Amino acid sequence: MFRKMFATISVTKVVMLLAIGSLMIFGIGCSEDDDPVSSNGGSGDVEILTGTIVENTTLTNDKEYLLRGGVFVGTNDGQVTLTIEAGTTIYGESSTTGMLVIKRGAKIMAEGTADAPIVFTSDKAVGQRNRGDWGGLIINGRASLNTGDEATGEGGTGNYGGTDDEDNSGVLKYVRVEFAGQELSPDNELNGIAFQGVGRGTTVDYIQVHMNKDDGVEFFGGTVNAKHVVITGAADDQFDWTDGWRGKGQFWVCQQYGDDADQGIEADNNADENDASPRSNPTLYNLTLIGDRQNAESDIGMLLREGTAAKIYNAIVMNFGDCGIDLDHEATFTNGHNGTDFNGNLVVANSIFFDNAEAAQSGEDDEPNFLFTTDEFINNANFSNRFSNPSLVDALNKDNPNFAPAGGSPALTGAANVPPGDSFFDAVNYVGAFAQGDNWMDGWTYFAQQ
Repeated sequence: MFRKMFATISVTKVVMLLAIGSLMIFGIGCSEDDDPVSSNGGSGDVEILTGTIVENTTLTNDKEYLLRGGVFVGTNDGQVTLTIEAGTTIYGESSTTGMLVIKRGAKIMAEGTADAPIVFTSDKAVGQRNRGDWGGLIINGRASLNTGDEATGEGGTGNYGGTDDEDNSGVLKYVRVEFAGQELSPDNELNGIAFQGVGRGTTVDYIQVHMNKDDGVEFFGGTVNAKHVVITGAADDQFDWTDGWRGKGQFWVCQQYGDDADQGIEADNNADENDASPRSNPTLYNLTLIGDRQNAESDIGMLLREGTAAKIYNAIVMNFGDCGIDLDHEATFTNGHNGTDFNGNLVVANSIFFDNAEAAQSGEDDEPNFLFTTDEFINNANFSNRFSNPSLVDALNKDNPNFAPAGGSPALTGAANVPPGDSFFDAVNYVGAFAQGDNWMDGWTYFAQQ
């Protein structure tokens, strides 16, 4: 057994030498010109990670690490923990679609700090990095789905799902994933972070996905909760959920870069069976969704479809090129109405919509089975939505954004109260992801586009 454990892990130490003002890697087939790490200001001590890690392992911040191909953590029965120290940098190798996959039953303990975040980034030189340079971070858990007892992740990222909604896959705190989402095949690109059947025992707080080629964060079923989430410049959807995700979220912000973008939120229950159970039904408070309608690719702020339910409160949705909100598919509309009024399982309330091409998508009333239009939905008086300028400090700035409300902003009033007795949510009195004068992104986020 001891021999078998070490047969599948490959961790190669690479010596970095200083030569003519730049760092050169020896021993992994790189010359000075194609050195994947040297131009990123690295520490000079790099280890290459390959294959499957089958024993508890710690990545220390006195080294840097290169993911060569798919690096998997865990055995068939889990019980393996990968610990990553605060301030550690991990590079994804572009030539081999480097990615990190936490297998079902294993754990990642990645606890950075605001002063020393854990960074997953491209192996290309600063100034040459772009979306899709490497794979991404994938976490597989044992929580339930509505597509069956288990499922297999995109791009060979492993099996996930089960019956344990309390499952614990570890901790992500002050973690940044940037320039990821490499295409594996046409229309098959990896998300920045994929939570696949991840349970609510997992801690996710202060994470950023920046410049991803596909979605920023996607939840495939499960019950994981997520707090203080920043998505910037994702080329597809900024946030995405499907297949029965029932987690909680608070303090989410996204900013589109309109050269390549889609929705702020794309939310599904089940594409093949819109009423499949357990139904996607997250509870979200304090979101700031910023589009980029000045460029052609920005689309919809919230696209709620394929039977999803959701409780969304205290959101700011602004500057999207199509509309602020769109409801699609009969099962979705049914969630928003109980046959008598809007007291259903789909709620978008106490929110501010501003400067979208349309506030709500039109045309649903052409379908005879729809009980209402999206416009009627968000204008329902019981939901207390508003349509005015939230007066954010500098929300459209892509280099150094400030999403906090300015003095006199309508976002400083009219917020819904969080559920009493729920320890996950912070009680706040403002709409959007930020209080006035409080930028919790400071120090650990990154906005340069290369």
